[in-house]
Amino acid sequence: METGLGVETGPGRGPGLEGVPDPARRRFYTCRCFYTDNIFLEEFRLHVSRATPVEELRAMLRSKGCKTEEQFEEVQAKIDGEVQRRRSLGRASVERAALISARYKPLNPAVYVLQESFLAPEFRAIVAYCRSEDADFEGLLDRIQSLPAQRVYSLPVFTLDFCAQLLEELDNFQHSGLPSGRPNTMNNHGVLLNELGFDERFVTTLREDYLRPITSILYPDYGGLGLDSHKAFVVKYAVDQDRDLSFHYDNAEVTLNLSLGKDFSDGNLYFGDMRQDAMSGGESVEVTHRPGYGLLHRGQHCHGALPIAGGERCNFIVWMRSSQFRNHLCPMCDRRPQLEHADGYGDGFTGPPPPDHRPQPGNTCSLT
Repeated sequence: METGLGVETGPGRGPGLEGVPDPARRRFYTCRCFYTDNIFLEEFRLHVSRATPVEELRAMLRSKGCKTEEQFEEVQAKIDGEVQRRRSLGRASVERAALISARYKPLNPAVYVLQESFLAPEFRAIVAYCRSEDADFEGLLDRIQSLPAQRVYSLPVFTLDFCAQLLEELDNFQHSGLPSGRPNTMNNHGVLLNELGFDERFVTTLREDYLRPITSILYPDYGGLGLDSHKAFVVKYAVDQDRDLSFHYDNAEVTLNLSLGKDFSDGNLYFGDMRQDAMSGGESVEVTHRPGYGLLHRGQHCHGALPIAGGERCNFIVWMRSSQFRNHLCPMCDRRPQLEHADGYGDGFTGPPPPDHRPQPGNTCSLT
């Protein structure tokens, strides 16, 4: 999946570049593996690395139906093109954000700043409980729905009225003719919310003030106590666009996946094993998504989306990251992160840990 490169300026947000660390904030980085690894070849439903030896890559592709030398050369050209695209993402995102800020007229400027009226009353009550001194795991489970997939939870987040307002705003932007970046390397349709101006006064507030009290109880062993950056985007599924999403894991410690709605049929999510156990052959668990409701799950929990049969569905997704957690081991390449400068939150890395610091037992995944 793709990095959180990009700078936020956004409509109606006041002067200056928001979403970019200022001198009072930490600098965020990306891991070098982003530019070469986890390249998704949609026609083969396969993730590959630019560093894979040619003969090994050839054998992998042959097993997926790539038979001729011409086909192989076309795939190599796609891989090289994707590497170059990723290298240019930061600058391209900065340019798009500036253009959107200058030219886009919001339909409803109020939706760019998170207000409590946007939040479901049940969600506000859940957050209030999590902020209380008596909050604990069992008490939280009494207030949210634990799904059959391990440590996947469902809870109301947005009101249906706000979902409709946000969809209207996104539709208005879509019809403006202004450019938008791909949400990630697997979805082709949607929008990066930082480019529209939603980061600082909407998504950051949602993450810090509302979601982190919940994740600190649900996922203390997966960085839930210290989620300090994010990447947020909206993806769109339709019969004539992206119909489904292949099995994958997220570049996140914890993910919020929220259905904004529209009229659609089928297209349920499904969850398998954690990435580290993905070869165990465990059965997938199908989960129905309801508008206004969010699913919380660990980013390394493999999942996908079944084909949509009709209509259109939009999902609001936040990949939440903990620098304290991932600075020790990149969740995408399973190596100590090789840091490169990035715009905005990058991929959530803030720098290498002190030489004498070791992760505490139970606070890191058993990555292989």
